[in-house]
Amino acid sequence: MLPRYFASVTLFSLILLSACDRLGIADPAKEAAQKEADARATGSACRHAGRAIEDCYSLNPDASRAAIYAGWKDMNDYMRDNKIDIVKPELPPHSEAASEDASASESESASASGSASSSASAKSKK
Repeated sequence: MLPRYFASVTLFSLILLSACDRLGIADPAKEAAQKEADARATGSACRHAGRAIEDCYSLNPDASRAAIYAGWKDMNDYMRDNKIDIVKPELPPHSEAASEDASASESESASASGSASSSASAKSKK
């Protein structure tokens, strides 16, 4: 009876422990490895797009500089060995500065059209 009870308790414990990942318990080692892999991928993508390493650092301030550099260097070596050209991004970069410039130009054009219409209405009254 005792060996059967011990075996069932052990089996039940193993089943419960195998589902720890599904409980949402954070594993610091896995998170660190994921951040490292993301930073290396970012560095590789920056190099493939023809960006300088300093630009990559400034565009990704939260990523590890060492990991970005490692990814950038790996891609640089790969591209040089295989004679691969850089791929320029076709979409314009989306940033807050670009959206601020767009909203500023929209407000300037709106004020310019508003002043033009007010001057035209003033001329018609004369």
